[in-house]
Amino acid sequence: MKVVSIHPVVLFRFICLSGIIRVMAILSAAYVGQSFGAFDVFQGVTGSIPHGGKVGLVGPNGIGKTTLLLILAGLSQPTSGSVTIARGARIGYLPQESSDAFTGQNHTVYAEMLGAFSALLADEQRLREMEIMMAQQEAPADLLARYSQLQAAFELAGGYHYQTRIKQVLTGLGFSEPDWALPLPHLSGGQKTRALLARLLLETPDLLILDEPTNHLDMEAVEWLEGMLKTWDGAVLVVSHDRYFLDRVANTIWEMNSAGIEIYRGNYSAYVVQRQSRWELLTKAFADFKAYAEKEMDFIRRNIAGQRTQMAQGKLSRLAREVEAVRVGGVGIIPQLNSKGWLQLSQGLDLRRPASTVGELQQRLGELPAPYQPLTLNLTLRPSHRSGNIVLRTTNLQAGYTAQVPLFQAEDIELHRQECAALIGGNGTGKTTFLRTILGELSPLSGEIELGASLKIGYFAQTQENMNPNNSVLDELLLHNNMLLSEARSYLARFLFRGDDVYKQVQSLSGGERSRLALALLTLAEANFLLLDEPTNHLDIPAQEVLQAALENFAGTVLLVSHDRYLVDRLATQIWELRDGRLHVYAMPYQAYLAQRQQELEAAQLAVTLQRETVPAARQTNGQQLSKNEQRRRAVALSELEEQITLTEKRLDAISQALQDTTQAQAFDKIQSLSIEYTNVTEELDALLSEWEILHE
Repeated sequence: MKVVSIHPVVLFRFICLSGIIRVMAILSAAYVGQSFGAFDVFQGVTGSIPHGGKVGLVGPNGIGKTTLLLILAGLSQPTSGSVTIARGARIGYLPQESSDAFTGQNHTVYAEMLGAFSALLADEQRLREMEIMMAQQEAPADLLARYSQLQAAFELAGGYHYQTRIKQVLTGLGFSEPDWALPLPHLSGGQKTRALLARLLLETPDLLILDEPTNHLDMEAVEWLEGMLKTWDGAVLVVSHDRYFLDRVANTIWEMNSAGIEIYRGNYSAYVVQRQSRWELLTKAFADFKAYAEKEMDFIRRNIAGQRTQMAQGKLSRLAREVEAVRVGGVGIIPQLNSKGWLQLSQGLDLRRPASTVGELQQRLGELPAPYQPLTLNLTLRPSHRSGNIVLRTTNLQAGYTAQVPLFQAEDIELHRQECAALIGGNGTGKTTFLRTILGELSPLSGEIELGASLKIGYFAQTQENMNPNNSVLDELLLHNNMLLSEARSYLARFLFRGDDVYKQVQSLSGGERSRLALALLTLAEANFLLLDEPTNHLDIPAQEVLQAALENFAGTVLLVSHDRYLVDRLATQIWELRDGRLHVYAMPYQAYLAQRQQELEAAQLAVTLQRETVPAARQTNGQQLSKNEQRRRAVALSELEEQITLTEKRLDAISQALQDTTQAQAFDKIQSLSIEYTNVTEELDALLSEWEILHE
């Protein structure tokens, strides 16, 4: 017998073509561009999302991220390029704002979630109808076989767990049980966005496209969503300003600019490390190309009318094509031009006619844009003088608006110079109230607040209510600092207010523009103690990075109120958490705080479990002290729970098998008995799994 050896590459190609390995991308974009009239929003977007890929899309505000998502989701058409979606792939899209979602629908939140399981609900109804038929004496002979087949398919599709899934998703996204009965028209815009996200998660599309999904979520819901997306079987494309979220979810970053996207492997932190070196390489490659082009131009000028005219004309033609390709696709496009040729490349890129004369080519060469680097703030925070060593101290502090209903009682605080305390907690717990109490705008209900010596406080308000809405940007700056008009315009340019932007009224500014103006005014204050209330809320990622760097180099003290966990993780030396009407002080960085809180939660959950077991044991021993064996038994409660789950799952499998093996003669009585037992054991398993999830949360 002759043995035929197969080359590994040939074997791999066969496996791929036969579908054994899914290597085809679920979505591919080729040279996608979008223009409005003569204005190019972006062009040349090329990339692919593999099955199971988790892609984070980042870029400055206004670059066209939402427009690109709409194109990739099939909700808008590009002006150039193409998008290819794998055959049969289902795409779910979450817009940034969903206030118009569910228009004309009057059913409840829970009923909307049930809509994700319409096929299962139909099968469930058919099973009930078949059970009624089997109870009749003249049931069809093949009814039991059809029932068993449908029930097996129903179980495999999650028919006995869909209600549990709905509960987990709604609870995870912050819907309390009473909210489930709310009619959809009664929901706020944020609640509608969360409801739409819940429906998408329950539908399990092959590709989830999410535009700022964390905007309307509290910290607990964001963390739940992170866990869900990390284990998501499908692919994810997400736009988010939450850098910590991108760190936890993404394994690829697409950095978008007007000339396309740059692709980085890894999460957000890996992208930041790679980005600087890539910028340096692109800058060098661009300089090398310009030097090469100038050398070629020198040859062309000297020989275009001489004896080597034909050679000069050839160089002119080739260089003109290279310059045009670089204009559209950057210096990285040259290898593609050399391998594909001009005609093939021009089919994908929106290329103009190449220059045909020396003068035209020289002009286009001079107009080539340098490699993209986003415009960023020029922000430096410098205190005018040094404060005392102790900046803030509280004793027995109780804060709020009325003594009858205080917002919180604080553990004693001591904050030192050059420390950064992060004040975190849910909405409405009193974070802004605490800042106002420190500023003296509110008096403590009880206890004391002591501010240190030589303090100069700078306050960044979340809503910037201290600005005059009728002022222009320039007038608002001059109101806070008397400087020459030229100096004021130059100063505002550092915060990206250029040209006529300085004449915009404050009331017409976007959230990001208001935040940049507030940072400009804060810088002028030269404070040594900064109180920052959600400073990154409306900033794009490049601006967030600049603010972070400025605060890392700040020689003063910072009290930071923020949901931006990435910023908190980088800056905080203390964590102050408002929870359950109390301000808890953790004199440690953020990661240590997370570990400490996890230990506290596990200890509390274990205590609840042990308490449940202690009551019957105490009755049996009539109050006698527990033996060492009893204490040891309780210490392994979690292990026993896992054993119970395993045994219950085996019982469920046995009942399922018995249902399939039941004969027509035994039909109704036995099937009814087994069905009841199956339901009871399923509920028992759900209860055990819920308890297991609580212990491991």
